[in-house]
Amino acid sequence: MFTIRPMPAQIPADLVTLLERVETATVGHVLHSSFIDRRISAVLPNKRVAGTAVTIRIPHADSTLLHWLTAEVRPGDIVLVDRCGDDRHACWGGVITHAMKIAGVKAGVIDGPATDLSEIAKVDLPMWCRGPSSITTKLLGLEGAVNVPVTVGGQVVHPGDAILCDESGVIVLDPGAAKAVADRAIAMQEAEIVLLNRLRNGEKLPDISGARAMVDAKRAP
Repeated sequence: MFTIRPMPAQIPADLVTLLERVETATVGHVLHSSFIDRRISAVLPNKRVAGTAVTIRIPHADSTLLHWLTAEVRPGDIVLVDRCGDDRHACWGGVITHAMKIAGVKAGVIDGPATDLSEIAKVDLPMWCRGPSSITTKLLGLEGAVNVPVTVGGQVVHPGDAILCDESGVIVLDPGAAKAVADRAIAMQEAEIVLLNRLRNGEKLPDISGARAMVDAKRAP
């Protein structure tokens, strides 16, 4: 059986622009949750994208529903694929990459492997996955679900969530909280620029951060 739910409302364009100024590693200084398993890693270097979560669950070797979804996705969507623990079959390859790119999809995030990584690079579609596999899914027409809550890399993802991906990882944010997270992270990034200038001007990091004072306070005689 196939479960199909409506496409989620897309997050505002100004929020996407704001999020794409944020490094996921900066958010890592603030939040402890919301992060997808680090082993789901970037296929292409130096990519940072944000967009709206479109979720799909496709168990075992059947990718029929992923093919179907390529006709429904919209510019600005990020497709997150729950593979239900299958780390053997690559559900996403060259043809899916082309179809998603043509539809305007900004990225794919797969809790499992992909294939045709050179084609993904050629098409320049940002992709996060668990590495390559030569064993692919098939059009079996069995089951799956679209735009339901899924689990990707240990993180629950709801359709319509705000997604931020870069070379350090993938973050899932509630759209209502995403702006506050982004504003705080951007402020931290701007403060880091000031810190780096202080280092270039001769100050030492432990003096700026307070680490020297902490060590001196507890240094053994």
